[in-house]
Amino acid sequence: MIARALTFPEILDKFSPLPFRRPLLIIGHGTRDIDGKQTFLNFVNTYQTLDTSRPVIPCFLELTEPLIQEGIDRCVTEGFREMTALPFLLFAARHTKFDVTNALDQAKKRYPFLRFHYGRHFGNTPLLLDVWRSRLAKLDKETIAPEDTVLLIVGRGSSDPDANSEMCKFSRLLWEGSHYRTVETCFIGITHPRLEEGFERARLYNPKRIIVLPHFLFTGALVKKIFYICAQQQEQYPDIEILSFPEIGLTPELFLIIREREIESQLGQTQMNCEMCKFRLTPIEHDHFHDHHHLPQNSYDDVMQYHEKIWQVP
Repeated sequence: MIARALTFPEILDKFSPLPFRRPLLIIGHGTRDIDGKQTFLNFVNTYQTLDTSRPVIPCFLELTEPLIQEGIDRCVTEGFREMTALPFLLFAARHTKFDVTNALDQAKKRYPFLRFHYGRHFGNTPLLLDVWRSRLAKLDKETIAPEDTVLLIVGRGSSDPDANSEMCKFSRLLWEGSHYRTVETCFIGITHPRLEEGFERARLYNPKRIIVLPHFLFTGALVKKIFYICAQQQEQYPDIEILSFPEIGLTPELFLIIREREIESQLGQTQMNCEMCKFRLTPIEHDHFHDHHHLPQNSYDDVMQYHEKIWQVP
C-alpha cells in the first residue's frame, strides 16, 4: 500500500470544528534533551495557531518544566473550570494509565471544582502508518530490492507488556504488503529484544540493506542513542547498507490525530482496550501509584530478570 504524505493546507481542510471551546493541555513525556523539548513546544505552538479559539497549553509529565500542575494553574488563573487533557504519547503504558491520571487527581484536590476530559494516546492509527509508508515509498528500490531489505523498527520499550505488544502489532501492520524480506521489532530500553539484538536478528536473513525506523514522535536522548548504535553497526558491518530514518517529527498527520483526539474527548467518546493490561489483571490499590517512582533502567537489563518482573505491578 503506497501512502502519500499530507500537506498543512490539507490538514486545515480536514479539521472538524470543535464542539466546545475548552482549553487543551497537551501532555508530553518530558525530556532533558533540549532539542526534544523544543520540538514538542514547536508542535504545540503550531497547533495553537491552527485554531486560536481556545488556549493550547504545553506541559510535561516529568524531567522538565512546565509540569502538568503548572499548566492547570494557568487555566485556573485564566478563569477556566473545565479542560481537556491529552497524553502526547504513542502507546498506553503506565504513564498514560496512572502517572498522568494521578497528576490530574492531585490537581482536583487543589481545585475541587475542576472537571477534566481525559483523552487517549495516539495508538496504532492509520495516519501514523501512512507517515512511514510515504517515507519508505520514496526510497530508490532499484539499487537494492525490497526482497533484499529487512525493516528494523525500534520502539522506546515499556514495563507494560500490553504497550510492547502494540509496538509489535504496529511493525506487522507496516510490513504487510510492503514486499520487504521481513520485519524485526526491537527496543532501545526496558524491554527486549534491544536494538543490538535486533540487528543480529536482521543479519540472519543476509540482507543487502537494513532500514531502521525509530518509532518515536520527536527527537531526544533515546533517538540519538539509536543513531549512535546504527553508526556503530555500519562500521562493524560495512557490506550491509544501514539506512536510519529520522523520528516522526512535525508531520501534518500528527496535527490531524491530535484534532481527532481532542474532539472525541470533548464528546466523551474516548475508549481504551484494557483487556490485556497487567494493571487490570492484578488486584491493586489505586493509592499504590501515587508515589511516582521509576524502576532503574538496568532493573530489566537481564532477560531472565525481565521475565520475572514484567507482569508484576510496581
